Amino acid sequence: MSSGVQTDEQPTESIDQRRTERLLEREKLRTSRFDAVTSLFMALILFIGTFVLMMFLIWVFSRLEFPPKPIKPIIENPAGRGENAEGFERDFEPPGAEEVEELLEPTLQDTIQAVTDAISNIAASLDTMNTSLSGDTLGSGRGDSRPPGPMGEGADIVPRGERWRLNFNATSLANYAGQLDFYKIELGAIGGSIQGVDVAGNLAGSPQKRRIVDTENEKRLYFMWTTPSPLMQYDRQLLQKAAIPLPNRQMLKFIPEQLENQLAQIEIEYATAKGHPSITEVAKTIFESKADGNGFKFEVIDQRYRKSRKVR
Repeated sequence: MSSGVQTDEQPTESIDQRRTERLLEREKLRTSRFDAVTSLFMALILFIGTFVLMMFLIWVFSRLEFPPKPIKPIIENPAGRGENAEGFERDFEPPGAEEVEELLEPTLQDTIQAVTDAISNIAASLDTMNTSLSGDTLGSGRGDSRPPGPMGEGADIVPRGERWRLNFNATSLANYAGQLDFYKIELGAIGGSIQGVDVAGNLAGSPQKRRIVDTENEKRLYFMWTTPSPLMQYDRQLLQKAAIPLPNRQMLKFIPEQLENQLAQIEIEYATAKGHPSITEVAKTIFESKADGNGFKFEVIDQRYRKSRKVR
C-alpha cells in the first residue's frame, strides 16, 4: 500500500503568477508622467500665489499711514514785566517822567531839537540864577528785572514767538502749499475793519476757510512776516484763493500744537548737543523745512545763545 506524502514545494506556475501580480501592483504605485507634471504645476501655482500675496501685503502696508507717536510737550512759562519799567529789581512802582524819556528811542527830529537846545543852553547859562533849589522828577523805583513780555512770573527765557524763526524753501506755489498742509499749518488774516481772524486750511487743494471771532480762546502759536520775502506773495495768493479779504490786514501762520512740541524737542536736542542744556540760554533758533522722503521735516540751521545777564 502506498501512503500520500505532503511536501512544501509549490507549483512553479503559482510562484510566477504571484510575481507577476506583485510587479503589476508596483507599476500601479509608481509615479506616472501625468502625476509628475501635475505636481509641478501645483507647486508653481502655489509659489506664484504666495509671491502675489506677499506683494499685495507690501502694497497695503505701504499705503497705510500710521500717526506719529505723540511727543511729550515741553511746557515753558516765560516771565514778563508787562508795562513795568526795565530795571534790576522786582519793583512795581511806576517810573518817573525822566525815566520814561530815557527808555524811549529819540527820533531824528528830537535829536536835531536836542542839539539846538544844547547850543541855546550854552548861551543862556550865563543868565542862570544862583540858587540851591533843584527839581527831581525821577521815580524811586528800581524797575523790573523780568524780560519784556506779558505780565507773569516764570523762568527767564525768551518766548517761543520771539525766539523761533521758520524758513521755507519752495520752488512753486504748489510745493509751498504742500509743505504747509504736511505740517497742518493754517494761514490767517487779522486786522482791518473785520472783527476776528479769518483762517484757511487745506491750502494745496480746495482751501477751507473759517472765521474765529473769539480770539481769546485761540491758543495756537502764530508767526507773522517781519521782513519782506518772496513767500509773502505765496501766502497772499493762497489766502485770496480761499476768498479771504486782505486789504489793511496782517497775514499770520498758525502752528498746531503737535508741530510746536516737535520744534521744541528738536531745539533742546540741538542746544544740548552744542553744550547749552537749558532753554534759558537760547536767544534765537532758526528752523528750516527740508524734504524728507515723501514728506518734510524741520531742522535747526542756526542757533544763538544769550549772554549772561549782569545786575546793574
